[in-house]
Amino acid sequence: MKRLLMGGAALLLLPASAFGNCPGITVADMGGIAPGAFPEQYDLTEFQTAANCTMEFSENPAIAKLNAQIKGNPAELAPVAERLPEDPLVVVPYDSVGKYGGTFDALSNANEAGTSDFMSVRHVNLVRYSDDLETIVPNVAKSWEWNDDYTQLTFHLRKGHKWSDGEPFTSADVKFWYDNLAMDPKINEKPKDYVTVAGQPMVVETPDDETVVFKLPAPKPGLLAHFATHFAQAFQPKHFLGQFHPAINPDADALAQSLGFADGYDAIKAYYGNSDWMDTGTPMLNSPDKLDKLAKDAAPTLESHIVIRETTEGRHFVANPFYFQIDTTGQQLPYINEQDEVFANDQEVRLLKLVNGEVDYKAQSLQLSDAPLLLENQEKGGYTIQLKPKIAMHAISFNVTSDDLEKRAVFDNLDFRKAMSIAINREAMNETAYFGEGVIQQYTGFSPLPAYIDPKWKTFAAEYDPDGAKALLDQVGVVDKDGDGFRDLPSGAPFVLNLQFATQGIAGQVVELIAQDWANVGIKTTVKEITPDEYRSAQSSNQLDVGLWEKGQPIGIIMGNNELWVPPFENYFAHRTGMLWAEWVDSKGANGVEPPDYVKQLMTDINTLQSTPSGTDAFKETANKLVANMTGNLLFIGTALTPDPIYHRNALKNFPEFKTASYEYYRTYPYRGSQWYFDE
Repeated sequence: MKRLLMGGAALLLLPASAFGNCPGITVADMGGIAPGAFPEQYDLTEFQTAANCTMEFSENPAIAKLNAQIKGNPAELAPVAERLPEDPLVVVPYDSVGKYGGTFDALSNANEAGTSDFMSVRHVNLVRYSDDLETIVPNVAKSWEWNDDYTQLTFHLRKGHKWSDGEPFTSADVKFWYDNLAMDPKINEKPKDYVTVAGQPMVVETPDDETVVFKLPAPKPGLLAHFATHFAQAFQPKHFLGQFHPAINPDADALAQSLGFADGYDAIKAYYGNSDWMDTGTPMLNSPDKLDKLAKDAAPTLESHIVIRETTEGRHFVANPFYFQIDTTGQQLPYINEQDEVFANDQEVRLLKLVNGEVDYKAQSLQLSDAPLLLENQEKGGYTIQLKPKIAMHAISFNVTSDDLEKRAVFDNLDFRKAMSIAINREAMNETAYFGEGVIQQYTGFSPLPAYIDPKWKTFAAEYDPDGAKALLDQVGVVDKDGDGFRDLPSGAPFVLNLQFATQGIAGQVVELIAQDWANVGIKTTVKEITPDEYRSAQSSNQLDVGLWEKGQPIGIIMGNNELWVPPFENYFAHRTGMLWAEWVDSKGANGVEPPDYVKQLMTDINTLQSTPSGTDAFKETANKLVANMTGNLLFIGTALTPDPIYHRNALKNFPEFKTASYEYYRTYPYRGSQWYFDE
């Protein structure tokens, strides 16, 4: 007989052979059953062998009612055993086997702003990182293998896996995503870095319904880590979106026009957006006049929940009745019935909702400066705060391709950037804004910095030296010419740095301290808080003087995504500079501004790194070149690595200790939101 802890009570388990069901083991108590090939999960056949049992499946009692709210789904659901894949993923719950029910209350900033936090709770991809943030484990894919030189990555899918509308999910859905969406210039004008290898396309082959082969033009071992960490899902429903694609359906335009769209691509963009970002508005928000004609409100998903309602105030989701995961007793996941997302773009409003216990989980947009208030109200609000280290740090950049040509010349000058870095009193910032919890460090590109990188770059131009900063500014010609106490441009024109920031990317107190430090060396600034959307729009249109946002990625992710090293040095949602350099790169020199040689070298070296086996001498040499080049040129100026708050309501169970408060491993994705449940 086995003893198992469930919900704090000790239960006796008869041997599995006595009753046919499988034992409800947890991570906290494995009941003597050997772990599987991967941490905290099994494939069904693997689990039945390990536990010497035959799994009996069960479902959420409310699943028929939830399914009825999904427009376009079958009116009658097949038995749960027929909705699951033949070999579903068995998820071992953290502390206890959960119970069904409840609504997960989430808080985002706005549509497409501050939403990745919540999106990661329901997210799936071919693989994911386990919660050790070191081991890549199967998820949608059952297994994978590389060839010897990392030029061919093969995934094996789960036979019988279904989309949220019950249609088969097959290798054709992966190929459709790649060939007809990711690489179609009418969907993505320029392919994302992660779907190419050194700018060259991959080839996706599908020898059968359960096998997908990515053939790469050069080695890219980091491709697997990309699928494990990125919001971009490597599949889309061909049976639904494909009907609007002219390469799939010759009558795509006519079909779309009959529904009121301009053409097939217009219909695809209404459901899918212009990229792999999955929190764009659905047709419910974009095209309310088409509601009566549309077969579905949202494209089918493989995620744990699917959106059924949307307004400008938020979105509502219900459990996916065809979800591919089960717990160790055979209950189909997710446990939580519904998810409700509220948009609140004001940080004070968000904090009030958190303090009042109106939210079940939140991390994105919370800064260390919010921690005292949140910690003070934990007991009263019925929630818990974890303070966990970040991977990215608050960073600063200057618009090296500013439309103001005189500012551009100043920003382009390395002595100016160095002066502005050593003008910052990071020790005082750490004590004031970071409560002494930060580790002062220069931005180096890799975070954390691998041991084989020369450690001198951690402190490069990070010392506080206001007199040195003043001397450098004098050399640059940024001096006070009119005697008002503030420095002017070399021409004598006033020099004012407009510091626009959003709290999603950096704490306001940090910006104020930076502004004061720069004022102390004679640089005049203005400080203005704006929304994340306003910030991103200004950044993308080359209108910012100064970039102020988090930045940093671990080397495992960089191996699959080169964007930190290629202009504009990250994506739309993150910290970028050199927008006109990016235009030159994208147009192959036809437009924009030609970047300097050191930037071209960054581009060459990151492609070399991604095609070099990790850990080799050649790999380490190239990584050192990248750090020396990026840090030595101070394109981005670092502050300190700090912790940030992670909030969860105490009624939310199976919520573990996180290792980091970070976007880089895709927030909650390693921590298995499908097995969270409510006990209240």
